[in-house]
Amino acid sequence: MGGAGADRGSGRRPWGALGASAAPLLLLLALPLAAAHRLPDRLATHWSGGSARPDDSLPLWAATLFPALIWAVLAGGTLLAGRRADTWRAAVLLPTGVALVGAQAAIVRANVDRADWRDAESAPVWGVAVAVAAVAAAVLGVLLSRRRAPDAPPRAAAPHAELAPGEPVDWVSRTSSPWMHALAAVFGAGAVAAAVVTVAGLTDPLWALAAPFALVAVACLVCASVEAAVTREGLRVTFGPLGRPVRRWAPETIETAYAEHRTPGQVGGWGYRLSGLGTTVMLRAGECLVVRAKGKAFAVSVDDAERGAALLNALNAVNAPNGSNGPNALGARPAPGARNP
Repeated sequence: MGGAGADRGSGRRPWGALGASAAPLLLLLALPLAAAHRLPDRLATHWSGGSARPDDSLPLWAATLFPALIWAVLAGGTLLAGRRADTWRAAVLLPTGVALVGAQAAIVRANVDRADWRDAESAPVWGVAVAVAAVAAAVLGVLLSRRRAPDAPPRAAAPHAELAPGEPVDWVSRTSSPWMHALAAVFGAGAVAAAVVTVAGLTDPLWALAAPFALVAVACLVCASVEAAVTREGLRVTFGPLGRPVRRWAPETIETAYAEHRTPGQVGGWGYRLSGLGTTVMLRAGECLVVRAKGKAFAVSVDDAERGAALLNALNAVNAPNGSNGPNALGARPAPGARNP
């Protein structure tokens, strides 16, 4: 099922994005390595709020590679997405790159010429400057993404299928995101490695690293796949390998259903998104199954969406008393460009 892979239709890769992604990676590696002769063996990496003294540290090699690894995974994911990522790549990479490079520069600056990491003092002004720069980069990235976002194609009439009395209904469509699975694997491996070396006593306790890595891995795994199913009981949407959490809509609660082309740039990114178009589960750009219930829209990016929408409309008509509550009575679908109230 089409994931967020490379754009096979074009056979091209965003080489400009590859070059731009290399710059932050080089900076993240070069900043601590260039000053390595003036840095202690361990670098202060965290300061408690309101305190100028550090409360956590990492070896020089870990402080060098950790932010670089985060950037490599994120930038690599956008490159694997190919041209499909053109509508959101800038909005994600610009603020993240500025934040990571700014934080790395702040850490190196605080530790340079210190005999011990405990002597490093925080620089609140520097932190504020990095935060402001990241916000400005985020705004710029959003503006660039909106400029590149293609217009949605015109909407057609809501599809409809004919159902015989008692005819079974069993439509299922799944979508998974390879890069989300890759992120889950990377962060999961990091959590396991940190836990193992801690339990084995090979280093100082790394639970502060293992716990957030494990949470990110679980979150990525839950968001990496989605399944939409239509039965006589209505629509069921499940997430992750265990099919949890679950969202359900009974046929009589669905005002109308239709298929619509959507992109991450239109809905604000990947995953579970809230926007002017309603709620969208976005794992890949393209065809989405959209349902409107109680005046609100919910969309999920799955294949064969038109067939699922047609069955939901048919079930709605069958369950509607005297046909007064079906999609034909309510109006086939919202007007082009309509937004949720």
